[in-house]
Amino acid sequence: MENKITKDQLDTIKKHQNRINSVLNEVGYLESKKHALLHDLSSINTEVESFKSELEKEYGHININVEDGTYTKVEEEVLEDA
Repeated sequence: MENKITKDQLDTIKKHQNRINSVLNEVGYLESKKHALLHDLSSINTEVESFKSELEKEYGHININVEDGTYTKVEEEVLEDA
């Protein structure tokens, strides 16, 4: 007599393994997508910082209202020697 599980048991194991493989494949895809999005975010942040520098050269230190484009000057504190 062979030591063997039933066909139904084997089918259940195969079904579980296929589901695990499918989920792991999807997780890999999502991690890859996450990695690409983080690179995009880094690029955008670099562009933002560059543009901030351009604005600062033109207007000085300012706070911008992104709703209407108005701005106010940022007053820098002068620290006295202690």
